[in-house]
Amino acid sequence: MGWFSAPEYWLGRMVLERGAAVIYLTAFVAAALQFRALIGEQGMLPVPRYVAGRSFWRTPSLFHLRYSDRLFAGGCWFGALLSAAVVAGLADLVPLWAAMLMWLALWVLYLSIVNVGQVWYGFGWESLLLETGFLMIFLGNARVAPPILTLWLVRWLLFRVEFGAGLIKMRGDPCWRNLTCLYYHHETQPMPGPLSWFFHHLPKPLHRIEVAGNHFAQLVVPFGLFAPQPVASVAAAVIIVTQLWLVLSGNFSWLNWLTILLACSAVDQASLAAVLPVPAQPALAAPLWFTALVFVFAAAVLILSYWPARNMLSTRQRMNMSFNPFHLVNTYGAFGSIGRTRHEVVIEGTAEDELTGDTVWKEYEFKGKPGSVRRMPRQWAPYHLRLDWLMWFAAISAGYALPWMTPLLTRLLRNDPPTLKLLRCNPFPDAPPRYVRAQLYRYRFTTFQELRRDHAWWHRTLVGSYVRPMTLGRVTSPHNG
Repeated sequence: MGWFSAPEYWLGRMVLERGAAVIYLTAFVAAALQFRALIGEQGMLPVPRYVAGRSFWRTPSLFHLRYSDRLFAGGCWFGALLSAAVVAGLADLVPLWAAMLMWLALWVLYLSIVNVGQVWYGFGWESLLLETGFLMIFLGNARVAPPILTLWLVRWLLFRVEFGAGLIKMRGDPCWRNLTCLYYHHETQPMPGPLSWFFHHLPKPLHRIEVAGNHFAQLVVPFGLFAPQPVASVAAAVIIVTQLWLVLSGNFSWLNWLTILLACSAVDQASLAAVLPVPAQPALAAPLWFTALVFVFAAAVLILSYWPARNMLSTRQRMNMSFNPFHLVNTYGAFGSIGRTRHEVVIEGTAEDELTGDTVWKEYEFKGKPGSVRRMPRQWAPYHLRLDWLMWFAAISAGYALPWMTPLLTRLLRNDPPTLKLLRCNPFPDAPPRYVRAQLYRYRFTTFQELRRDHAWWHRTLVGSYVRPMTLGRVTSPHNG
């Protein structure tokens, strides 16, 4: 069936597959390095306690069968090793069925992590990675030409990512409609990057052009993905450029990078040959069993697409939602509302036995979220700092922090090694603090003049207490100070 094969997309498939494996590798390494303090047996939100009250079919995960920190770590590092093997090209050297099993194993392992990860894994890019990873099972390897049906499903996923994000903005905050959201967004986004300060200080007319360009890229361009070539390649190129702009301006884990990879798969050989020398590839016929599996999979995606399509058309559109516990065919979107001011929760400790007005408090520094006003924001994406991201949500509303803030502070009072590894530095290296507390600050980017004078990227003002001073044996709750 020559119509089933699309050899003109062999390079786009290779970029997507190798890139998706890199994202898997990043995700598994991040899970391995952070899980003990977050969801481990002695973590803030332990997996055993979570799975005890839930059925397998509600949260399908291998860790329903058995959980231990050693087993979880082993699964993470095995997933990282398998991902690295795919990046190195192993999936193209083995038989097609073996390559499919490799992608299936990666998906099952990461699904098992996400479904027990609780609030730490409640991000849209987790579902995006799982949905992309499941598509990879049916994209084939170097032994067959890319199946056109799977390539169309990849474009359908990319369309939902972009168009869903565009719709949620137009239906959400009025600043998207009056083109002023980027007056604030670069400053108030969850985790600014090293260039965010400079983006924030761009002229306001340019910010308005940025928003208008975003609307065009997300509400108009995605339809071009389903047009004949070279229109589809041009649409993909526009998406790639706009996503690279987002990569430069912030830290959004692997969301932007995965979107770029999905767009690469829509660029055909003829369009690419206009800028790069690309050798022709033979149309390698797919075995009948693989063709049948792709057809069955495409039919299943078509059925499952009813719910995200209905959601996109609804005036009550929800963003970043999975309609099934396997995170297949999801709905996406981000920043339906934009904060005008930035607040940060700053955690402090003291070794003093008695608290007075002269007590010296030392601040805990996080790796990614703003803390010290003199510290330039760092680039972390596509790596995901889960605690740092949840601290941003905690500053918006104490309700986000209720399940884990007290366990976090309690572990700081014990100098818990896995918890301290999530932080940039520990101000109490020799002995745990006697008390810890959390303060709420208003942050804003400094002006050009303030940066030159004070060598500070941020200016901050104390808003008030977030968690009153607590010590072991006496706990408190966020926003009761």
